[in-house]
Amino acid sequence: MALIIILLKAGLSLNLDDLKKVGRPAVLMAFVPATCEILAFTLFAPALLGVSRIEAALLGAVIGAVSPAIVVPRMVQLMESGWGTEKSIPQLILAGASCDDVYVIVLFTTLTTMAQGGQAAAAGLISIPVSVVLGVLLGAACGWLLGRFFETAFARRRYVRNSTKVIVILGLSFLLIAAENALKGFVPLSGLLAVVSMACVLRRGSTAFVSKRLSEKFGKLWIAAELLLFVLVGAAVDIRYTVEAGAAALLMLLISLLFRSLGVALCTARTPLTAKERLFCAIAYLPKATVQAAIGSVPLALGLPCGQLVLSVAVLAILVTAPLGAFGIDLTFRRLLQKEGRADQREG
Repeated sequence: MALIIILLKAGLSLNLDDLKKVGRPAVLMAFVPATCEILAFTLFAPALLGVSRIEAALLGAVIGAVSPAIVVPRMVQLMESGWGTEKSIPQLILAGASCDDVYVIVLFTTLTTMAQGGQAAAAGLISIPVSVVLGVLLGAACGWLLGRFFETAFARRRYVRNSTKVIVILGLSFLLIAAENALKGFVPLSGLLAVVSMACVLRRGSTAFVSKRLSEKFGKLWIAAELLLFVLVGAAVDIRYTVEAGAAALLMLLISLLFRSLGVALCTARTPLTAKERLFCAIAYLPKATVQAAIGSVPLALGLPCGQLVLSVAVLAILVTAPLGAFGIDLTFRRLLQKEGRADQREG
């Protein structure tokens, strides 16, 4: 529920025209950094942690996802305050982080099947772009229908209060998430991307005043939802497993973060971004929490030999990268990014 609230606020704050300006890097950020991190685990984890290649890849898939709970609200705040928006940097990170989770979770499912002795079906990998496309299309259709509904009600002088709109939007968002679970095994669909897409199209079809008021409403809801989300993430973390992970797991995590940062550098190469702005993108892609808390214990529950190790490293990743990324974003954006309009003021 808390994640849906912040994704809706992100969609209502995301300008599709700005996202089009980003182009290629936004697509690459959806899978290249995570792939580099999984590659790091596949190469080095067998030697450092004593696991097989497939178990190492599975561990990388658990750790590879960026945390939308940490990244999304901060990127929304930067968009609202104008930091980095001239080059659409927050939009780039927000869009990439949203697709990154879908990519990693599908890979995790495929690798789990392989670790259990099964074979990875090609359909499992094909389902990644299919789930992204179907999620965006379904969300866009729902956003267009909602916009028409609110517009028709206004034309007939049946004004819909913003609070009522929030309830309707939330209800439809829950239905999209439920549709993902109901269609699992039949049609791959990303419910979270559908929620973001719905909010983006609704913003585009509404007046600036209405979309701003809706964004403010969801911002107020986020104040309580943020506490709920991070309390639940914290409740899922057992610090005892961190001690069991040991120094080798910490070293492996640091190597994987280095590979991830190199992946971000590849995505932002040959772009108008400066070295400072590329460094900020790498910092913003460090935090992990939500996905690791959700799937970190799955291998252990399935009885895989690497289950205890996967959970231990997942807990360590949360404890190390969540504060590192969160504080890193908060402490560096003023130094590494440029506020919109400031360059024009200097030229004048």
